[in-house]
Amino acid sequence: MIYYQNETKQNMFNSYNNMTPVERSIADFFLSNTEKMDFSSKNISKRLYVSEAALSRFSKKCGYKGYRELIFSYEKDLENDIPKEDIEPDISSFTKKIKGSYASILQEEFGLLNEKQIRKVVEKLENARKIYIFGIGSPGLIAKEFQQRFIRIGLPMEAVTDAQLMQMCAALTDEETLVIAISLSGKTKEVNNSVRIAKKKGTSVVYITTNESAETAECCDELIRVAGTKNAEAGNMVSPQFSLLMLLDVLFAYYFANNTYYKVKKYKETMSAVQGNAELMEEESS
Repeated sequence: MIYYQNETKQNMFNSYNNMTPVERSIADFFLSNTEKMDFSSKNISKRLYVSEAALSRFSKKCGYKGYRELIFSYEKDLENDIPKEDIEPDISSFTKKIKGSYASILQEEFGLLNEKQIRKVVEKLENARKIYIFGIGSPGLIAKEFQQRFIRIGLPMEAVTDAQLMQMCAALTDEETLVIAISLSGKTKEVNNSVRIAKKKGTSVVYITTNESAETAECCDELIRVAGTKNAEAGNMVSPQFSLLMLLDVLFAYYFANNTYYKVKKYKETMSAVQGNAELMEEESS
């Protein structure tokens, strides 16, 4: 993550992976906070249920001599995060924040990509007789994009975004079916229930999520982790679909690169059908 105009938060973020669980809980508080308050070690230790010694260790982990130096820097940088009354927000600052967030997600996503795993998933796509993409809400939109992209090159893929229909489709799967489930949190009840139903039928399941929990991993054959937007400075201004679309592009490109002649032929056939239908409708309306 890139914290423009806030060097203290950037230092915290850069040190995050080397922190203990307690230190990470402190970092989470400071990274998400945008309000002025009493930042004394006594008050913050009570608020976060940590010791003052833990605050001191956290400060040194971030590159400061102690907690006082960290807070001095933090309060100074915080001025840039708090909007001033009666002053119109600077659009360029929002642009920089969003650009930084997307750049960070882009970097994290390509860092998470596992080429060996991508090959395995593409092999499953090649061998499956029927493919379902499960997703609800925002992931449901990506499921439809998956369907639209792959069906153009002859892959029998169906996006299922209705909870009841999802469970019915899962019950009809078999060993020749592939289910690709998408849930950023890994906790979407309807998706997880459907995945468990499919697994009992011997179906191969690929789960795309930001959550690497053991519970999520148990209900699939391949768990593909994507970059999340939880710590994105731009908050809800950053689309949660971004990392999913990046993964889709990688899967599509690698799938298309295998047996290209056949897939190009299928692509031309589907596009020709769409074009022909459009011309037919045009003729009928004239």
